[in-house]
Amino acid sequence: MSFELTRNILLWCTVTNFGFVLVWFLLLVLPHAWLYRRWSRWFRLTAEQFDAISFAGIIFYEIAILLFNLVPYIALCIVT
Repeated sequence: MSFELTRNILLWCTVTNFGFVLVWFLLLVLPHAWLYRRWSRWFRLTAEQFDAISFAGIIFYEIAILLFNLVPYIALCIVT
């Protein structure tokens, strides 16, 4: 596999994953009350706990995207 192909794969993985984060964020913000009611049926969560868990999940996922997709992409851009 060439460096250029690997770079393109990492770039598209980064874009796709940030798209997932955007969808997750929009699902959290727009139908918030519906989503909270849905999850509170299964788990005993306050609205604040639900928001904190969702926010922590989004931040963790963004850090993983940066660490596993964007940083190797930038490193391959510097190397080539």
